[in-house]
Amino acid sequence: MPAEQAGRSAWPPALALSGVALAMACLGFALRLPPGEWLAAAIDPRSDNIAQLIFHFSSLPRLVTAFLCGAGLSLAGLVFQQVLRNPLASPTTLGVSAGAQLALVAATIWAPALLLPGREVVALAGAAGVTSAVFAMAWARGFSSLTLILAGLVIGLACWALSTALKIVNQDYIAALFIWGAGSLAQQDWSVAATLLPRLLVLAGLILLLRRPLELLALDDEAPRALGVPVAALRILALALAVMLTSTIVAAVGIIGFLELAAPQIARLMGARRLASRLVITPLIGGSLLVLVDQIVQFASRGLAELLPTGAATALLGAPILLWLLPRLRPVGLPPSSPAPLAAGPARPATWFALVILLGLAVGLALLVGRDTDGFQLMHGDTLAAALPWRLPRIAVALAAGAMLAVAGVLLQRLTGNPMAGPEILGIGAGVGAGVVVAMLIATAPAPALVLGLSTAGALGVTAILLWTGWRARFAPEPLLITGLALSALLDAIVVLFLAMGDFRAAKLLMWISGATYFADGGAALTTAAIACAVIPATLAMARWLDILPLGATSAQALGVDLHRARLSIMVAAALLMAAAMLAVGPLSFVGLIAPHLARMQGLARARAQLVGAALIGALVMVGADWVGRTIIFPYELSAGLVAALIGMPYLVWQLSRGR
Repeated sequence: MPAEQAGRSAWPPALALSGVALAMACLGFALRLPPGEWLAAAIDPRSDNIAQLIFHFSSLPRLVTAFLCGAGLSLAGLVFQQVLRNPLASPTTLGVSAGAQLALVAATIWAPALLLPGREVVALAGAAGVTSAVFAMAWARGFSSLTLILAGLVIGLACWALSTALKIVNQDYIAALFIWGAGSLAQQDWSVAATLLPRLLVLAGLILLLRRPLELLALDDEAPRALGVPVAALRILALALAVMLTSTIVAAVGIIGFLELAAPQIARLMGARRLASRLVITPLIGGSLLVLVDQIVQFASRGLAELLPTGAATALLGAPILLWLLPRLRPVGLPPSSPAPLAAGPARPATWFALVILLGLAVGLALLVGRDTDGFQLMHGDTLAAALPWRLPRIAVALAAGAMLAVAGVLLQRLTGNPMAGPEILGIGAGVGAGVVVAMLIATAPAPALVLGLSTAGALGVTAILLWTGWRARFAPEPLLITGLALSALLDAIVVLFLAMGDFRAAKLLMWISGATYFADGGAALTTAAIACAVIPATLAMARWLDILPLGATSAQALGVDLHRARLSIMVAAALLMAAAMLAVGPLSFVGLIAPHLARMQGLARARAQLVGAALIGALVMVGADWVGRTIIFPYELSAGLVAALIGMPYLVWQLSRGR
């Protein structure tokens, strides 16, 4: 009885939310068309009345599409959370939406004929591929909560990197792909709503038929098996339905994130405890939330709603909700477990020599070897002299930025005690990006000092929030990762909205996101190198703190460490390094995550040795990535940041796929 009462108690707040969303929609309709004409315009609009035509072919189908998409995504998120017994699982956190989007972008550019039978098939193939990869990575670690989320984040970031690379190579598609990819609900007829409605009804009906078996999945696997339930087959079937729901919606409107993560938890907090109640209330909440956000976007855009993607705006609402929910979320089932730290082997004297030689070879390769229409060429004499003014700044920027990202990664991992912390994973790159956008809004051509100052402030702000969250959660890995995910989505939404508004500087911002060193000149090289030379040696003075802090606050204080001073100093140094590096090579390279691990694998376990070793490895990776990017698909170029991300992703996949 208490559970049933709790289930019924969720209806009043859910219906109230739906009422608010409907009232907002009616207010928006009234501003465009008198209420007395709504019925006639909905049934048979007059061809000579523009307001009625817009109401019939744009406003109404947009409202219906928004509700259907929000309801479908929320239901998919609920299924993911129920099947995996993890309240942090969703199509966004597990990379399913990003996989569907990558498949659609690739098909749009390379094989548009594949889209003729239906976009859903292509999206489903991408989503299914990512889901399989994430589950294969998590299998070796017993489907732990952290591994699932981290695997989804890594695969999702890799898909995003590939999508960005495709957009850069195909400039004609950039604007349309960014608006669609960020979740555009703009409609010109009823075709999208008419396509979505029957498919979502069928998939939702199949999920409802699985209600009773799904309830058993909240228990340990032994209990359902004792009752004769085929647990593995049931999980695969339920997840397949959820993936189909997600891919159908992504194919129709692009990525709309966080509703599928937040709506099931909002339903639970409203009092819906039983699965039967949540299967109905969660879609109602998700659909109402998306309608509400879309109406706010239309009010705020003042006629530019066609260009402002609602999916990006949804993150502005969903990310704060997720941060608010985070302390209340409790994983069910398998306890969270973090990836085992890499064992540090004995330090080898040849390690330093090998790293320096490899870095020298990479610099020599980038400087002397190029490619033209006749193939690879070894440059010398006048040809080399002509190329030096172009190549030297790029090499210097890549080298300094790679070293700074690697050192920042060491600082973050030792500060948080989390071996999988990194500037890319924890959302710090998004803070840098938001700072760049703010600088562009302040000045048409912002000075480098303004850009660096605001991007540093963004990185420092994200780092401070992460530390505060970590302190409250005793630096457990799951809260840190989810906080980083929420902050990343929140701040990335600002960047996406700026890109979608059609500002003439959007192309330059896109180049920065991709980590391009194309426009590096002597001034940028000197600035980046100067910051690296000033800050990296300063971090060596923090080596004692960095050796002691992973032992815990109590041990650190007992050894005489001033925690506030130590943490603040490390935070400021990491933020400055990340801001300067990401301004040069973009926010997505994985160097800050993988270089500290690679240094540790070489036996560089103490903080001072790891800092220097990681800096050399980071510089090596970025210089090599810059050379590969400008030669692999000549005459086109891929940015160093994207190439480094695509190099780093296989390492992360391998690391996460390792058994216990």
